[in-house]
Amino acid sequence: MTRRVAVVVFPEFQIIDAMGPIGALEVANRVSPGAYELDLLSAAGGEVASSSGVKVVTQPFNDQGYDTILVAGGVGTRHYADRTPDVAWVRRRAGDVRRIASVCSGAYLLAEAGLLDGKRATTHWSRSDDFARRYPKIRMDADRIFVREGEVWTSAGITAGIDLALALIEDDLGHDVALHTAQQLVVPLRRPGGQSQFSALLEMGGPSGRFAELMDWMRERLSEPLNVERLADRAAMSPRHFARAFTAETGVTPAKAVERLRLESARVRVEAGHEPIDRVALTAGFRDPERMRRAFLRAFGQPPQALRRAARA
Repeated sequence: MTRRVAVVVFPEFQIIDAMGPIGALEVANRVSPGAYELDLLSAAGGEVASSSGVKVVTQPFNDQGYDTILVAGGVGTRHYADRTPDVAWVRRRAGDVRRIASVCSGAYLLAEAGLLDGKRATTHWSRSDDFARRYPKIRMDADRIFVREGEVWTSAGITAGIDLALALIEDDLGHDVALHTAQQLVVPLRRPGGQSQFSALLEMGGPSGRFAELMDWMRERLSEPLNVERLADRAAMSPRHFARAFTAETGVTPAKAVERLRLESARVRVEAGHEPIDRVALTAGFRDPERMRRAFLRAFGQPPQALRRAARA
């Protein structure tokens, strides 16, 4: 069975958003010949320039029988008025295809088409706050590499499109084909860390950001109490001013940042060896294994033991 896939691009699309999934599906075709047929589409067809300036040749939107529509992202999604034809075509075809997906800020086009209302979705971490404000009916899950809601899939930024494509391949063709595809691409079938954007989220301010030194200080003291008062004192600020400034700079509250640092530390220790889970919980500052288990379920969708088993597989 051949599945026909339409990859939608537009002026100033991010080229990896489109070419990453296309490359993964191409390799899947080598592993399972005839699995996919790919069309690169745009509103008018012809040459379309990516944000890098590199141009691709596309077909115009059409009424062919597609199994999957995958919408790329990129800075071009910010020109909402210019994307009206794209949104209209995606909305019209959504009922005709088995599934629809987006990479990075391509989620904006799905949202504009009304396809994400009432659903969980994700996008690039740097645009998640804007997305959540713009589309309050959508439950933004900014930590995830990709999110599946029925047959609507959204993924995080840029290379996460490859993770999404591998998940689509596994859904279509099974674990073995997806695994062989990932091996040929020299990428993991599933990223360590339960498919999380945590590391990117924690680096929002950059290494030279206003609170970079404080973040390093926090990482060294995860087993200790790290409440707002103590962090504010370290930053030489009042707790109220610190909380506002920290959230504005990093996009997360101090409490959320502490939890994410603890989760990242605990995840690495859980996946890296045979250290008892209760000891990992204490070292990372969760105080007890049950508290850490609940945090893992919220963040990664799996308990620590499952991540350890997956890391050893």
